[in-house]
Amino acid sequence: LLVKYILLMDAKQNNWHSELKKNTKALALWTFLWVFTLAFVAFGPKFIWNENKIITIVMIIINTLVGVGMIWINRKHLNSQDPLQRKISMDAMAITLGITLIVGISYSMLDITNLIYFNAEISHLVFVMGITYLIAMLIGNARYK
Repeated sequence: LLVKYILLMDAKQNNWHSELKKNTKALALWTFLWVFTLAFVAFGPKFIWNENKIITIVMIIINTLVGVGMIWINRKHLNSQDPLQRKISMDAMAITLGITLIVGISYSMLDITNLIYFNAEISHLVFVMGITYLIAMLIGNARYK
């Protein structure tokens, strides 16, 4: 009976690892597709389809739909993680949301009040978001090792 239980638990563990691996690959693929379609939207009008508004609108819709798919896959990936991985990820997301909100609004206020000589661009905020999430994940993983 004990041997059966150990074999069952080992099978569950292997199944969980394969599911996590599958979901991680799917998330990587959907993230790549989203970035790829975003690049098409950003550079296509100028370099590929000569600013045709209909093609640009279609590409924006496609990019948005791929983005929704990426969100869905990210949720599935989070749900396949073990509780500690999920906690680290959720903590990193919470920190990232807070910092992005505070920095974004402050950055926008600097632009609106003309305290900076350039326009506040969303790409700057995306950079802050990515770096914040990366650092928060590294710290979270280091804390629980």
